[in-house]
Amino acid sequence: MAPLHEKLITIEPGKRGGKPCIRGMRITVYDVLEYLSSGMSQGEILDDFPYLTAEDIQACLSFAAA
Repeated sequence: MAPLHEKLITIEPGKRGGKPCIRGMRITVYDVLEYLSSGMSQGEILDDFPYLTAEDIQACLSFAAA
């Protein structure tokens, strides 16, 4: 079974400078990790970005760990 981040994290050379993004959107893994490290909770991130899911946030953490 593929890790979660392999299903949800995309890298496109012309989008956001080739940084890893969530499901092809313009929000990067690094954006989400920065929000978490600044003290935002998952709930706050999901409230601020309703197009994200808890699974997206978990995929960012999985990507960072890999």
